[in-house]
Amino acid sequence: MELRGLVIGLILTCTLSCAQDKNPKNTENTHQVIVPDMDIPWGFTFLPDDSMLITEKSGELIHFKDGKKTSISGLPEIYVRGQGGLLDIILHPDYDTTGWIYLSYASSEGESSGGNTAIARAKLENNSLTNLQVLYKATPNTTKGQHFGSRLVFDDAGYLYFSIGERGNRDENPQDITRDGGKIYRLNDDGSIPEDNPFINDAEAKTAIYSYGHRNPQGMTLHPDSRQIWTHEHGPKGGDEINIIGAGKNYGWPVISYGINYVGTKFTDITEKEGMEQPLHYWDPSIAPSGMAFIKSDKYGDWNGNLLVGSLKFQYLDMCTLKDNKVIKEERLLDGLGRVRCVEQGPDGYIYVGIENLGIVKLIRK
Repeated sequence: MELRGLVIGLILTCTLSCAQDKNPKNTENTHQVIVPDMDIPWGFTFLPDDSMLITEKSGELIHFKDGKKTSISGLPEIYVRGQGGLLDIILHPDYDTTGWIYLSYASSEGESSGGNTAIARAKLENNSLTNLQVLYKATPNTTKGQHFGSRLVFDDAGYLYFSIGERGNRDENPQDITRDGGKIYRLNDDGSIPEDNPFINDAEAKTAIYSYGHRNPQGMTLHPDSRQIWTHEHGPKGGDEINIIGAGKNYGWPVISYGINYVGTKFTDITEKEGMEQPLHYWDPSIAPSGMAFIKSDKYGDWNGNLLVGSLKFQYLDMCTLKDNKVIKEERLLDGLGRVRCVEQGPDGYIYVGIENLGIVKLIRK
């Protein structure tokens, strides 16, 4: 029986990760630097005139148009510490009508010292943000510098999803729906709570929570066909994950994990448990994923439909070929240019990638 259990366990493990090439091959490609001289371009989005708004983690919002960078004023106060700073940026799905721009950032607003992740919206007028509205501010503040999250995505129904990491407090935050941190959240576009959020009737819950049991999700995107929310998150040493997000679901951190402590010791002996979701895919060793986008374009031939994930640790763009919601092949793109922080498909169908200490580059397939 013990041998049979071992064999079954190995089969299950391979289902999740053995198809992954531990050394994904380099695929021939090239790039063009579109926005040079950026330090940590954490997120970016395209305006209707094809110009770009780019966040620098240090707390600067840049408008890039016709080859020129302009610094945008009117930002909220940004708490810059460790992994925290000015983070993601997206447009309202009906931006032409509403004019709303959404930001995630680390904020010191509220009681106690330190900061936590906040979500706000504003409008852009004459190189300045106006009508700034804070939609959500996680509590409590802490001086810890890790795991702020944070990505932003709208779904087809107009709901705003965002991620907040567990802020380095794995033992209290991610499994407790009365606490912020280690969660994916869902709001209406004005910051109100959707009436069908999964914990709306729990008097003690943070009712903006949509899913929980996460560590530090720094990638989130809408699947181009299924229209489901896909995320990835940092594991510890090993165990970075890709997940498909479902209402009220528990993704297990830190009760189950395919990773270990950075010093090599275990913090859990189990990788699965009833009531907790298994990842669609996991990386071991960790690649330190950041940024996430699907290719949905005719610009790249048979790459169409593939998933792109940035690697901070190994400094490449990981192209994942999918079949039946499984990663069956991985290939390295833009290898060695720098830490890949964010990736988006532009309105022209090309993939644009934010690379630390370089800038925003356009991916070109040879």
